Amino acid sequence: MIVRPATAADVAAIVELEAVAFPLDPWSANLVGEGVGGSLPTVSYLVAEAAARFAGYAVLSVVDVDAELQRIAVPEPDRRTGVATGLLAAVRASAAAGGAERLLLEVREDNLAARMFYERHGFAELGRRPRYYRDGTDALVLSTPVTMDP
Repeated sequence: MIVRPATAADVAAIVELEAVAFPLDPWSANLVGEGVGGSLPTVSYLVAEAAARFAGYAVLSVVDVDAELQRIAVPEPDRRTGVATGLLAAVRASAAAGGAERLLLEVREDNLAARMFYERHGFAELGRRPRYYRDGTDALVLSTPVTMDP
């Protein structure tokens, strides 16, 4: 598996996975295209490839000492194969290169699999955003040092 910066050729695959992974609030093709194209100055998209095919993506924003993992998604057949761990490692490296000291993210309170994944990678709860998601579910705000070994 490799992780590389996303290109315009990846936008369709990212948008397709976005709709599956985040059905209640998928990002539009226009927004993804702007992010991949560099129109959003703090944002970077990373793509994982396994056997020369698209295997997931992550979106990172770095502002000063804080980095935020805005999205991470892996297609169902590639889950539990190390793709998300590889993407997260690349996110940490990119955040560190951008000068960040802390990596933040929001996760649905009811997404136990994601919460366990993040806990295994050193994230701890920093706060809560009540009724954050469209369906009223709370978001947990998680944090970890950027330089922590995954």
